Amino acid sequence: MASKTAWVLGLILGAGLSAAFAAEPPRDERTAGLAREVRDKGWIAYGGRSTNGTWDLFLTRPDGSQRRNITNTPDFEEGAPRFSPDGKKMLYRRTPKGTEISHDNWGFQGRLVIANADGSDPKVSGAEKEYPWASWSPDGREIACLTLKGIDFVDLATKKVLRRLPRRGMFQQMFWSPDGKWFCGAADYIGDVWTIARINAASGELNAVHMFQSCTPDWFPDSRHIIFSSRPPNQPGGNGYGWTQLWMADGEGKDWRLVYGEDGRHVYGGALSPDGKYVLFSRGLVDGGGSESSGAPLCVMRMSDAPTIAGPSKDLRKVHPSTKDGPVLQFGEGWEPCWTYAEIGAAK
Repeated sequence: MASKTAWVLGLILGAGLSAAFAAEPPRDERTAGLAREVRDKGWIAYGGRSTNGTWDLFLTRPDGSQRRNITNTPDFEEGAPRFSPDGKKMLYRRTPKGTEISHDNWGFQGRLVIANADGSDPKVSGAEKEYPWASWSPDGREIACLTLKGIDFVDLATKKVLRRLPRRGMFQQMFWSPDGKWFCGAADYIGDVWTIARINAASGELNAVHMFQSCTPDWFPDSRHIIFSSRPPNQPGGNGYGWTQLWMADGEGKDWRLVYGEDGRHVYGGALSPDGKYVLFSRGLVDGGGSESSGAPLCVMRMSDAPTIAGPSKDLRKVHPSTKDGPVLQFGEGWEPCWTYAEIGAAK
């Protein structure tokens, strides 16, 4: 978000164990119950470090079982998968081996790849940095791309730009709403460079959803609410900036609510399960989500348990004294996860 420092962190690869398959904490009965509840609810895809040292894409059941590498490409760095609305395809970014994936600017990096949801039949589209911030249309026939010239609507079959909207200060992290009526993203709004904004996909009108140090927005399935990471002002800790928390608001910028927070952790990658009942996110020790290193622990919680605060978090609990503090299921380490309820078999 605010920092673009290249994090220099060691990779625990000497023993052949990648961060994507790192040891996980013991599960108490509440957490084990949540694991049983979500085990068969589709698949989660994310980028993670492979044993070959590069970023690959992984699939896992929501409880962390049946985890597998679905790209396994030692000559490339791959990340930021997004399932198509029907769960049959995914798009992601591919960069040359050794490229540091920017937690802020990854949508401008590398080339767009569209593959089957199991990682098979990957097809590279366009040149380097083409189709930036590509996002699926509700019917999966188009992608919307956030370019320096505006928001381009691109027909996937012909690769023709069908129309263009002004970007109104939106500069990254853009996603199309499930109903096709809106875009959300990070915008420079009235001088506040880290504002969550919503753009009407028909008129191009923009409204602010949440200002001040907020980023990485994504949609609830109802297309009316947005989940995002935010760093409220006047917090202690976090290298002087405070800790990044997971929040939600409606598209009009009302009804802001804490979803998950924890003193000592930066929370990113917020996403919803397809039915909106569960929340997916990462909780890292450093700002940015960990794309410059090895990602961060991935977690699932029930939306009905929001707001949840983990650990002692004395400072955060002073601000939010009434919380539900439900179980949080942690599995592996990665970055930019997404979720589908479609069934995905093994690649043929």
